Amino acid sequence: MLIGMIRPRGATSTDVTGTSLEDVQQQLEAQRPEGYELVNSPAEMIKGAALINTTGTYERRDDVREIEADDMAALEAKVPDGWQLLSVRRA
Repeated sequence: MLIGMIRPRGATSTDVTGTSLEDVQQQLEAQRPEGYELVNSPAEMIKGAALINTTGTYERRDDVREIEADDMAALEAKVPDGWQLLSVRRA
């Protein structure tokens, strides 16, 4: 018996501009959707201005569930559309 951990896929991004890294991070956290985590936010200075621009990328990290099957092919077949298989362990 195999047990797989799955979660829904999902990603979104937002652009923010701020006066400091702290300001940019606060804005990104304020715009973070429920159930998502910030996974990337490369920052760049805006030429000729004392501003920082970044695009924050968020990925869904909530709603983890278990599925069970006798073999790997059957387990992969049980992963619903829009979900991803995170890990597999033997029971």
